[in-house]
Amino acid sequence: MAEQQEQQNAAAPTPDDALGYEHARDALLEVVRQLENGGTSLEESLALWERGEQLAKVCQRWLDGARARLDAALAAEEDTGPGGE
Repeated sequence: MAEQQEQQNAAAPTPDDALGYEHARDALLEVVRQLENGGTSLEESLALWERGEQLAKVCQRWLDGARARLDAALAAEEDTGPGGE
């Protein structure tokens, strides 16, 4: 029964999925700052690292989406040729 709950949680969207790029990036920078400052227990450091990994994935999804939009815009521009014809 616990395994089913874990599988459902793994497939469910996380609250991080709703974060904008800038918010996720700022939160990631804060996690990095806390890790670099030290003074946290091993357990706290591991939790921060896991949080950082989640935030990095959110940022990467936003960047991948932006790249896809740019690629599509450039491809559309090439299809119309010079002068927009």
